[in-house]
Parts: sequence; C-alpha cells; structure tokens
Amino acid sequence: MLKQFMVDEEDAIMVQEAPLRETVVTVFKKMGVNEADCALAADVLVTADMRGVETHGVSNMLRGYVTGYGNGTLNPNPDWKIVRETPATANIDSDAGLGIIVVPKAMEIAIEKAKNTGVGMVTIRNGRHMGMASYHAMMALEHDMIGVTMTSCPPGVLPTFGAEPRLGTNPIALAAPADKEPPFVFDAAMSAVAGNKLGLARRLNNKLLPGWVGNAEGEPIMEESDPPAPGYEGPASGYLLPVGGTRELGSHKGYGLMAIVDILGGILSGGGYGANPGRPNFGHYVAAYSIEAFMDTAEFKSTMDEWLQMLRTTKPAPGHDRVMYAGLPESEEVEKRTVHGIPFHPEVIEWFKDICGELSIPYTLS
Repeated sequence: MLKQFMVDEEDAIMVQEAPLRETVVTVFKKMGVNEADCALAADVLVTADMRGVETHGVSNMLRGYVTGYGNGTLNPNPDWKIVRETPATANIDSDAGLGIIVVPKAMEIAIEKAKNTGVGMVTIRNGRHMGMASYHAMMALEHDMIGVTMTSCPPGVLPTFGAEPRLGTNPIALAAPADKEPPFVFDAAMSAVAGNKLGLARRLNNKLLPGWVGNAEGEPIMEESDPPAPGYEGPASGYLLPVGGTRELGSHKGYGLMAIVDILGGILSGGGYGANPGRPNFGHYVAAYSIEAFMDTAEFKSTMDEWLQMLRTTKPAPGHDRVMYAGLPESEEVEKRTVHGIPFHPEVIEWFKDICGELSIPYTLS
C-alpha cells in the first residue's frame, strides 16, 4: 500500500486479530444477522485487515454496514435464491443481502459446478457491497482452482473525456494457486485509485497524487494536492479517474475494463448496471476454473512456482529493493500482523469505543 494510506507508526494502535473478530461478530449480531453469517462477515473484513487491505477491512467498511442495516438498505436476513441455473452457471437474486455474506455462498456454488463441469460461473443481482474482492476469489485456491471475482459498482468514476461519473471503481480479482510460492492474488479497482483510499488519505491528512481525480468539469488534476482536490466537491469517489488518469497515459484501458465489469457483473446479472439502478445496488460475478479440467494440477502449480520465482528474482531498478508480484506482499503482511497485530488509526479506535458503547458491547480492542 502507498504511504499515503498507511497509518504512521507513532500514531498506530495495534489490535490483535482474535479480539477484533469477536467484536466484529458481536456488532453484526446486534444488527440482527444470524450467527453463522456474523462469523462469515467478520472473516471477510478481518482477512482484509490481516492482508493489509485497510480500504476494505474493519476500519473502513464496518461503520458503513452498521449504517446500512440501520437505514434499511441492507437486509440482515436476506431470502437470496437462485433464479436461473444450468450445470455450469447460476444467477442469484441477493435480496439486498450484504455482499460479504452472499458472495462467498455464490462462490461455493461456482466451485461445486466447476468440480462437475470444469468451470462454474455465478452472477448476483440486487446485491450490496462485497468487501475485498480477492477474499471470494481465494476461496477457489483450496480446491486447486483459479478464482475470479468482479463487482459492478454504483457510479463514481469519470469515463475518459467525461465530466460526469458513469462507471463504478469496478474491481477485478483473480487468485491462482502455486505449490511452494504464495499464490498469485490480483485485486484492484479499475480506477486510478480505489475510492475508499481517498477516505484514508483524508483521515491521515495526506496528499493526493496527480492523475487520481478530476475537477468538477471532468479535467484530470495533474498536480499533487490536499484532499479534497481543487474543484472536487463530490463524495469519496465522486470524481475518480480510470486507471491511467489521462488518455495519453492510457485511461481508455481502465475505462474499457470498468465497462467489461459492468457487462459481466451488472448487465449479465439481469439487475441493471452500476449507474442504473445506482446506489446502494451492486452486481457481482464470481467464477471458478478447475485446473484439472485443463491440465495436470501438479504441473500447473510447479510452473506457477517457476513463473512467480522468475518475477520476484528480477533485478530491481535503482531505488527499489526488489520486484514483487500480486499476493506476495499481502502474504507477508499476514505473517507480520499475526505477530504484531493490526495497526489502526486513533480515529478508528474512537469509533469502536463509541459503537461498543452505543450497542452495549464490551470494548476489548486496546
């Protein structure tokens, strides 16, 4: 993660995984969520924090979910169901269920279908925020499968040459197993920077870099600025730019990838797309590919090891210690945070104290 989004060591309050999980489970119970789903939701959020993905962890997302349950935009006990199905595919109506609870169940369906047909794909309509996309993709790893996840989000990003947000950040995640190496796990928004990271930058009072956001007229802001950027009046993701920032730097590629996610995760689900019906609706897509259906699994994993080792042993450029691949730093972060805990900003700790008091939950985090 870029330094703009990391809590300074002198400010960080370290929280251990176990009490954090317990507290998050209890918060979800207070929202009326059943016990099994509480544990699942907590696992999705805490896993994000353990992997260093604070944008989609407890500190950034839990308070929004509490608000959603409170105002009725989230259904604590959704009657989600499969509305269309073939041996290799399914379409689910999520019934306004929180994505961090419904999407893992959709991925389980995709995995079972892949065991039978080689590939399983599931789309989800009428969904809500699904948290860290790679959580769901990584579920396929323990089955020697490749997992893919996409989510069609409410609009927050300017299309190339546009002055109005038309597409969501629309993340794509892919997880592929290896043998001895940590698995390859790619997870990224198709905007120049994830919308939640602007919130982290504001919390930490750090500057925004050129090419991250556009002004009210849709012009890319190409100088470093304090958040919110000059001319930026929208919500946290109101005027984000696609990956690339400008057409000259390749923003049409990020724009195109966001459009692909809207098609597969939104339109193909039968639930519209990011801008229609808009917030708080999300459309999701998950897929599992059985490696054995294509080639020998052991050979695939050993070749993955060879390929990943090739990447991480690449000679580094001046000013850099090493070359990494997607999933390697997150794997290392899990090891580090298992021992030392998760660093939280004091503002997050104060929120936890407040919500624990409001919900009559014992505060045990620090």
